[in-house]
Amino acid sequence: MKTDIYRFERDQTDVDSISELASKIAVYNGLDRDQELKLNLLCEELIELLPNLLKYGNGRFWIENKEREYELHAVVEADELLSGESMESILSVSKTGRNVAAVGIMGRIRAAAEMMLARYAQSVGTSGAPAVGTGTVLYDKGQFADPIGYTNEWSLEKYRTEVTKGTEAWDELEKSIVANMADDVTVGIMGGRVEITVKKKF
Repeated sequence: MKTDIYRFERDQTDVDSISELASKIAVYNGLDRDQELKLNLLCEELIELLPNLLKYGNGRFWIENKEREYELHAVVEADELLSGESMESILSVSKTGRNVAAVGIMGRIRAAAEMMLARYAQSVGTSGAPAVGTGTVLYDKGQFADPIGYTNEWSLEKYRTEVTKGTEAWDELEKSIVANMADDVTVGIMGGRVEITVKKKF
């Protein structure tokens, strides 16, 4: 099953509409109250990321499932002509390779999405800034080339395997709602479209 697609305008999100999508698919598939609450919580965590990304374009959100496996999809498509302010913001991410406001797992997920958008902006000739290297402070773990779909991809599952126990990064994983509830979170880009997918099996 796939829910209706909710469309975000730039800088606008509606948590209530997203909760309705989660409730509808939960009821349709016979999820119990606890499972529905977990699905809603994952939706809320994902939606909290979007205001930071919607300044670069418009977005879409939907939920789909195959039996017990659920995927929450949030897609942001970069405007072909970003405003000067938006371009300055996105390129500041690419020049330093880090975002000081990116704290915790959700911050790292957002930073991965912003880095991908920044690299896309550079690749289409919107800036004379030098290309970004593959290794960055927030983006060096969890990323890989996807031979099937995306140009580049970041995965929470892969990130888990690369983080050392006892470190600050490990502590972030231990405290993260999403890291504890979701089976995986992926961030991928194709052209100017960044997609964040949260995967959960009930």
